[in-house]
Amino acid sequence: MNPFTLAKIALRALLRNRMRTFLSVLGIVIGVAAVITMVAMGEGSKKSIKEQMTAMGTNAITIMPNQSRRGGVQTESAESLEEEDVIAIRENASYINGVSPMVSVGGQAIVGNNNSPTTLSGVSADYLKIRNYEIQDGVMFDDEADRMAKVCVIGQTVVKNLFPDTDPIGKTIRYKSIPLKVIGTLKAKGSGDFGQDQDDVIFTPYQTVMRRFSATTNIRQIYANSIGEGYAAKATEEIMTILKERRNWTKPTDPFRVFTQEEMIQMVTSTSDMLSLVLTAIAGISLFVGGIGIMNIMYVSVTERTKEIGLRMAIGARGRDILLQFLFESVIISLLGGAIGIALGIAASETVKIAMNWPMSVSVTSVIVSFGVCFATGVFFGWYPARKASRLDPIEALRFE
Repeated sequence: MNPFTLAKIALRALLRNRMRTFLSVLGIVIGVAAVITMVAMGEGSKKSIKEQMTAMGTNAITIMPNQSRRGGVQTESAESLEEEDVIAIRENASYINGVSPMVSVGGQAIVGNNNSPTTLSGVSADYLKIRNYEIQDGVMFDDEADRMAKVCVIGQTVVKNLFPDTDPIGKTIRYKSIPLKVIGTLKAKGSGDFGQDQDDVIFTPYQTVMRRFSATTNIRQIYANSIGEGYAAKATEEIMTILKERRNWTKPTDPFRVFTQEEMIQMVTSTSDMLSLVLTAIAGISLFVGGIGIMNIMYVSVTERTKEIGLRMAIGARGRDILLQFLFESVIISLLGGAIGIALGIAASETVKIAMNWPMSVSVTSVIVSFGVCFATGVFFGWYPARKASRLDPIEALRFE
């Protein structure tokens, strides 16, 4: 029988029971919409993270204490980064042209009646170059002249929050009751990953944070910049050697983790891919349930239309025609649900993107794959009811009450 004729027959049958068809379609709609949204969330997050990390340059290097595990539980590293490590790297590493520690404390920055809940980050002057920040007004503090000095450089969000109507240069910010003189402001960078505001920053000399705010000699992270593309791997080896030699390290495990920017991107995207897979699998369960719903409805339809099937066979319809008719009905339900689900998934992704400022990315591939999965779902879950219908005995079917 002509495929177009089969499609017309299938559509007429579906339209005779619109509520049943709607309920069958609904399960697929929910499943596909959930899958599209979850994939968009995972892909958007991965894309955003890669863009932000790539924007920092392929020369960036991150140094962190190496965490150990006991009984499957992550424990603190026995080795901590210190100021002497920063000095040793700066003086002895030949493949880097910048190094900066990072020491942070949380609190409120206050100016008069204005306040800003911004993290205070202790860094060196090289941090701006490593992280691609630029001075807009004023100057950056000097590592030698401003050791432990109560000075700071602030981002544009802090400027708007604390100095909405005045020039901040030369003014004083109070942070944990300690005054910090503003000597510079940074050019705007905008939002980072997941809406993180890269302009909501206050930088001060790291010695100032370590001595006046946190009373610690430990450094959370050290950032470095290799001298050019292609030198990052050599720089990481050199840095690890310097850190080991400072401690006379002979153990087989490394005391620290030293990542190039490319390695960081690979690690983050790998984690993001795994999370996306888990979320998509969870969302896919609803699509599977929708497929079972189609199978149940098709079984009911075959039972209710047994006489119709017998009549069609009696006037010449072959078992193959009956099989294809019911398969067409199943596939139409699935593809219709898929189309609506894709539209809802795209709409949901855009809504989340706008309302929550979460990176979302609906790819053409995910849409095509969704249609393919819907087609396969219709065929798979419609096959057994369709085969049952095609194998009915015409005489017994005509007698069915």
